[in-house]
Amino acid sequence: MSSYQAPISDMTFNLFDVWQLDKYWQSNGQLQDLIEADTAKAILEEAAKICEQQIAPFAGEADQRGAQLADGKVSLPGHYHTAYQSLVEGGWTSLSGDPQYGGMGMPKTLSMMVDEMLCSADIAFSLYPGLTAGACVALLQHADEQTKETYLTKLYSGEWTGTMCLTESHAGSDLGIMRTSAKPNNDGSYALNGSKVFITAGEHELTSNIIHLVLAKLPNAPAGSRGISLFLVPKYLLDSNGEPSTRNNVNVGSIEHKMGINGSATCVLNFDDATGYLIGEPHRGLSCMFTMMNYERLSMGSQGLGAAERAYQNALAYAKERLQGRITEHDANKAEPIIGHPDVQRMLLNIKAMNEAGRTFATWVAALLDKSKYDNCQVSGQRANLLTPITKAFMTDQGLDACVTAQQVFGGHGYVKEWGMEQLVRDVRIAQIYEGTNGIQAADFMLRKVAYDKGNVLLGLFDDINNELLSQPNALSETLITYIANTRQLTTELLQRDNTVLAGAACDFMAMVAYVLYGYMWYKNVQALDGSKHTAGFIHGKNHTAKWYVNRILPRVTGLRETLISDSSAFYALSPEDY
Repeated sequence: MSSYQAPISDMTFNLFDVWQLDKYWQSNGQLQDLIEADTAKAILEEAAKICEQQIAPFAGEADQRGAQLADGKVSLPGHYHTAYQSLVEGGWTSLSGDPQYGGMGMPKTLSMMVDEMLCSADIAFSLYPGLTAGACVALLQHADEQTKETYLTKLYSGEWTGTMCLTESHAGSDLGIMRTSAKPNNDGSYALNGSKVFITAGEHELTSNIIHLVLAKLPNAPAGSRGISLFLVPKYLLDSNGEPSTRNNVNVGSIEHKMGINGSATCVLNFDDATGYLIGEPHRGLSCMFTMMNYERLSMGSQGLGAAERAYQNALAYAKERLQGRITEHDANKAEPIIGHPDVQRMLLNIKAMNEAGRTFATWVAALLDKSKYDNCQVSGQRANLLTPITKAFMTDQGLDACVTAQQVFGGHGYVKEWGMEQLVRDVRIAQIYEGTNGIQAADFMLRKVAYDKGNVLLGLFDDINNELLSQPNALSETLITYIANTRQLTTELLQRDNTVLAGAACDFMAMVAYVLYGYMWYKNVQALDGSKHTAGFIHGKNHTAKWYVNRILPRVTGLRETLISDSSAFYALSPEDY
């Protein structure tokens, strides 16, 4: 019974009013002949049709049926094949691909919004094109020309899909201890042996071939992560015409039985002298794989936002229709819609405020990635790198929180499968775990992104935001200036501590920074409102949601600050046996 309608109006508001990206596109030589506002809106509207009509209505069915393994083959829900072909025929699998190899070359800001729609429709389904897009980024940056011509064109077209094979049963985030090996063959290829687990979209029959990007170690490789290389291992080896022919020695051992995303084939893959081809330089595989991490982790944020958006839409509709209790005393025998209850309003406003700020934040990060790519802007690249852990961790934390809160709006019905809310809770939960757990993201943010350069990028960002608030004030500016000053001061104080203390403070610190930046997102929303362009209802909704955020959510920063300056010695006082 869960439904979905793409939030096109808020997406275009962020693109063209908040961040004015149509002006940027027209000023950039690589984009000005490719994309403008009307084209972008048409792309979003067409993507919305597929998500709303062909994917979202059947997400519950896909969850119940799931991916199934029999005789070494994985079968998927039947409508996945139809929906995937619609994506292929519409060119959606090539949306952000390099035009030189058949891609449409659209900016990340646009493909990010399509990602959000797909995740709202069905996170499990979104992973098939999503993992392919990540594989394409790695190949584009590091493969040789012949490999790009052979494989990228098919991946962009959607004829083939891609995976990323990193994790092993004993080696999760600690990739340096992996055991998968690659030995040179006489023909320049390599024989890979080993097993990878948790491989998303690792086996299926949506496409005629699957291209696995596999991390493995060459003979006599340096110890640890410095000895990892990247290999391309196709499910089917290619004939002289570049078409799939002989089955490679990579096979699915099992599929995981998971809490959620049941339509996604999460596989154990076994490589038994599987033929692979080196991508990039030997022992540089991890850096090759990390090339696409900024893009992939933004996609993880889209999973959190996408699930939260669908949860909000359905909780809002339910709250308007569900008659329960009496808010007024006019008729003691007449129940009223629960949206009149203050606590239901509190829950809905919390979700709305975080969702809309999250969409503005994701658009901002995507725009920074675009400016780094198309303008070679160093500052934009540094800031995108800084904010990537927040897009992955904070946005997915908020996604789960939103789905649980929306489920609460439904009361007992939220716990029943038919209403679709419990699926959203189960599906979005994984986003906090894979692509690097959120605790790892926080440590990365604290230690590698902030402490590593003594806070220069973060403090510089705070300074630029502060200057903007001073030069273009609105109703939120004064409050935000105070929060930024306090956060800036605490950052400099924390950076005087050692890395052990910083690691323990990482999660709280990242959340504190994120709440402040979400406040800035609401400042940008309010600043962009224009009575000549936007309806009175739209303006009223934005202004009052911004006020709610600043008054009722942003003060969480104060509590986090108090936590961060408190005595943390107890944190390190217990030995493992004392727990």
